[in-house]
Amino acid sequence: MWQRYVAVGDSFTEGIGDIGPDGVPRGWADRFAEELAVRNPDLQYANLAVRGRRMRSIVAEQLPAALRAEPDLISLVGGVNDVLRPTWSLLAVSDALEGGVAEARRSGADVLLITYGEPDRNSRLLRRVRQRLADYRDEVLRISEQYDCLLLDLWHVNNFHDARFWSPDRLHLNSLGHQRMSWAAMEAVGLSAPDWQQSLPEEDSAALVGRVASNLVWTGNHFLPWVGRRLLGRSSGDGVRAKRPNLEPIFSPAQQNQVAEQ
Repeated sequence: MWQRYVAVGDSFTEGIGDIGPDGVPRGWADRFAEELAVRNPDLQYANLAVRGRRMRSIVAEQLPAALRAEPDLISLVGGVNDVLRPTWSLLAVSDALEGGVAEARRSGADVLLITYGEPDRNSRLLRRVRQRLADYRDEVLRISEQYDCLLLDLWHVNNFHDARFWSPDRLHLNSLGHQRMSWAAMEAVGLSAPDWQQSLPEEDSAALVGRVASNLVWTGNHFLPWVGRRLLGRSSGDGVRAKRPNLEPIFSPAQQNQVAEQ
C-alpha cells in the first residue's frame, strides 16, 4: 500500500470541471487519493498539476519537485495541450514523457499513465486532432510497457462519449466524469472499485434538443476565448500555482483514527 502519492500534469489532473465545496478544483486525482487514504489512513498526497501545462513543462518543472518528496506512487498525465497546438512534434512530446517516466522509475516510484479517450461526439476540437491523439496513445502504451508502469487506457471506452460526463467547455470532465475517472484509476492500480463504465440512463428527447441548442453558447463562451488565447500566446494557466504543492495527509488525525477503526 502506497504511503506518498504525488500527481503531476495539466488541467485534467488539477481537476478543472469538478469544483469542490471550497471553490478549488477537486478532480479525479484528489478523489483517487481519498480512496487510497481510506485503505491507508497514513497516506500523504500532493497535487502539482497546473492547467495549460505542456509535457516538457510538466517534466521539467513539476516532476523534480515531485521526486524531492520521495513518493512511491506518481501519476504523470499530459499531452493534450501539446496536441492542440497548430504545430506539434510527437517525438518531442514522447521523449519528454519517456524521460520523465524513466527518472520516476529509477527513483523507485510506481508510475500511473493514462491515455485519453478516442474523440467522437464530445468535442469538435478534439475530433480534428484524432490522429495526433492516436499516435500519442501508441507512444504512451510503448512507454508504459517498457518501464513497467500502471496504465489506464481509455481509447476504446465508449462511456465517456456521453455529454453528461463533460463540462460545458467540452474539454474537461465534470464532477460525475471525474468521479468515474477516479474509479477507473482505482481499477487500473488493482483496487476494487464501482463499475466506472456503467452507462447513464437514456435521455429524453427534450434533453437531447437542449444539448444541440447549446452549440452556440459553447462557441461564444469557450471556443472563441480559447482561440483568442492561442493567438495571443497566452495560457489558461498563466499565474496559476499548484493547488496542493506539499505532501499532506488526506484526513485529519481524528478522521484517520475513524477510518482505521472501520
